[in-house]
Amino acid sequence: MFGQGEASARGTSMEGDCLSCIKYLMFIFNFFIFLGGAFLLGVGIWVLVDPTGFREIVAANPLLFTGVYAILIMGGMLFLLGFLGCCGAIRENKCLLLFFFMLILIIFLAELAVAILAFIFREHLTRDYFTKELKTHYQGTNSTDVFTSTWNAIMTTFDCCGVNSAEDFDDQSLFRRLNPSRLVPEVCCQRNHLMMSKEECLKGIMPIRNKGCYSAVVDYFETYIYMAGALAIVVLTIELFAMVFAMCLFRGIQ
Repeated sequence: MFGQGEASARGTSMEGDCLSCIKYLMFIFNFFIFLGGAFLLGVGIWVLVDPTGFREIVAANPLLFTGVYAILIMGGMLFLLGFLGCCGAIRENKCLLLFFFMLILIIFLAELAVAILAFIFREHLTRDYFTKELKTHYQGTNSTDVFTSTWNAIMTTFDCCGVNSAEDFDDQSLFRRLNPSRLVPEVCCQRNHLMMSKEECLKGIMPIRNKGCYSAVVDYFETYIYMAGALAIVVLTIELFAMVFAMCLFRGIQ
């Protein structure tokens, strides 16, 4: 009897140590979720208020525009869930842990759905897609047209012309049909310190800004794109571990 009682006490002690370990591991993982949510919130807010031109790029494409708000929503939810998970782990509250598990499961499935949709609609972010849109909708100097003013802001910000080059404004483009006497938009001719008049540039003698905006933007944001992809993988992994620890802690609490 004494041996059985000692073994039972030892087993109970081991279970308590295991439960305590899970509790603190869950706290650590939820703290990282909290930090990840804060980071996503910061990225989304930065994109919306950034004065360097990314806001114009987002406004030019509905998918990117929707994606920014999705990042803000997910960032806010992760921020809140990280906080709730930390509180549930420390206080060992079963209701809070179950609520946390269900919400983070919903977020996890939503993130997978967004990733699948991004893969399905990836053709809308290609060079050919932007070239077609530019030729179809860009007007030149119409400041009341959102698409035109957005592209003018992009070309000014990134010191570029067209999607690929100034050759995008060919005879098939809306810009040339509206401005038959001009071969390039005025925003492609804004380096007045060079020995060339704006009139010569507009006639296509030598467009000053001949670098395509697609390459300019991709080069500028390439680092951020890889960082965002790596962060997404890390966040999904942390969420999986957090759900596992939440269930283990939930079942271990008496």
